[in-house]
Amino acid sequence: MSEIKTENGYDFFEASSAFQKCIRRGMEDDALFWAVELSLKTPEYAWKRLKVISSEDVGFATPGISTEINSLYQMWKDMAKKKDDKHFPERLFLVHAVIMLCRAKKSRYVDWQTVYVFGCHSSRFRPVPDFAYDKHTRKGKKMGRSMSHFIEEGCKLENFHPEPNEDEAKENALKALSGLCNGLF
Repeated sequence: MSEIKTENGYDFFEASSAFQKCIRRGMEDDALFWAVELSLKTPEYAWKRLKVISSEDVGFATPGISTEINSLYQMWKDMAKKKDDKHFPERLFLVHAVIMLCRAKKSRYVDWQTVYVFGCHSSRFRPVPDFAYDKHTRKGKKMGRSMSHFIEEGCKLENFHPEPNEDEAKENALKALSGLCNGLF
């Protein structure tokens, strides 16, 4: 296997590892160094790592960060298309993303769960819960489960946070489903 080198002769995989470990530890200046080193030859790879890090090492500790990293990536792509701009404005977005991840609250919960649920999936079993059998499934139809069962059981929400006027909207929807209006279907 041939050794892949970065622009300045670092082992590519070691540079990539240093990049992620520095972000994990919040070592901003070092993380920026490795980001530049990776981006000189493989900018798409640097962005791939940033997107992975946003879920693997930050996740729910900083909600919305993956979306923000992806937005910065899109802006980077837009600016990188302008090859005649000698000021390299796309660099701003790479630096922004690295600093954001270095300073973010971090959690590896998403990664731990990913390793567990995919790594142990074939050895785990779950019966289909009774509430899943409703008017939308063959078994639910055979059981005679109707729209009212779906509304009472299939629509139950955990961590429910009602929106303003939600009760009124539900009543209006029930009218539409019951045929009091022109009907939905």
